[in-house]
Amino acid sequence: MQTVAVSELRANMMNIIKKIESGASIQISSRGKVVAKLVPPDRSRESARNKLAEIGKNAVIHDVVSPVDVD
Repeated sequence: MQTVAVSELRANMMNIIKKIESGASIQISSRGKVVAKLVPPDRSRESARNKLAEIGKNAVIHDVVSPVDVD
């Protein structure tokens, strides 16, 4: 994980944001001490919903609770 000083963060904010958008996590330091961490947002829920929606387009839903030999 990359560590960036607050002064460098101020000077290069857009470049650092682009790195975070691409998946990097960056620690922010002030006077040599880490004070914060910037991480990309967790999009796992959104991704899972999109996959379920895609699967649902072709899925055939049946009764999965009843025994197999019962109509």
